[in-house]
Amino acid sequence: MDSQEKFDYWLDIAQYDLETATNMFESGRWLYVLFMCQQAIDKLVKGLYIIYKDDNIPFSHNIGSIIDSFNSQLASPVSRDMYSFFSKLSSYYISGRYTNYKQKLSSSVTKEEAGIIPGKTKEVFA
Repeated sequence: MDSQEKFDYWLDIAQYDLETATNMFESGRWLYVLFMCQQAIDKLVKGLYIIYKDDNIPFSHNIGSIIDSFNSQLASPVSRDMYSFFSKLSSYYISGRYTNYKQKLSSSVTKEEAGIIPGKTKEVFA
């Protein structure tokens, strides 16, 4: 499998996660909308890492840190505003978190916020 095929794999699962975010919005699961958007961008960035760096994808969910390693190689470097967005999304990475924390985080997410984040995620894909 060459780099482009590997990227296509990561892009495919990233798009699936973005579609899942839409489904979570329709079912009213606001926290999972944000989590799936974080996952979608995380996977997209890991696919790009393969294109711009190598197959040794960092074992990290820090999107900004991964982008830092190839940002200068992009035709249009990622803006500071996008880095801020990635940082915000990182707070919704919920794997391995305690149930009480997840419940508290879930109660802080509004329908309005859950409605905005997928659009910003689609901007990243573009």
